[in-house]
Amino acid sequence: MPRHYWLVKSEPEVFSIDDLAKRKSTFWDGVRNYQARNLLRDEMKPGDSVLFYHSNAKPPGVAGVAEVVKAARPDPTQFDKTSAYFDEGATPASPRWYGVDIKFRSKFKQLVSLPAVKSDPALANMILIKRGRLSVQPVTEAEYHTIVRLGGSTP
Repeated sequence: MPRHYWLVKSEPEVFSIDDLAKRKSTFWDGVRNYQARNLLRDEMKPGDSVLFYHSNAKPPGVAGVAEVVKAARPDPTQFDKTSAYFDEGATPASPRWYGVDIKFRSKFKQLVSLPAVKSDPALANMILIKRGRLSVQPVTEAEYHTIVRLGGSTP
């Protein structure tokens, strides 16, 4: 099965690359966009590589690399009435929201800022630039390797 490449976004004050490094792995929950949900549920597979993006940061940018280690399963926060991600329409028999498990691989030597991504011609067609709001998005293998190189890391 071929490896796929992804970019996931997190606000660093909520969950950062450093938080992932401390935990080693985490369940990627709280996604509440149907397009992103479909990617998590239907496309992301163990072994896929993930660019970890800090959104709503100054500056925003890719902070490191993770890997999908467990396939999608229902996001338990959708059933938890005390969670900010509770969805009263979701049931265990008919869940709406899914997440995957990711593990930390590396933190970049330097953040690959959004302005750096936008200024690199090799990244001109990235979904991050074209439709930046999606919290989970595919990236090409070439885009992935370009960003890893810009971050001063090895894939």
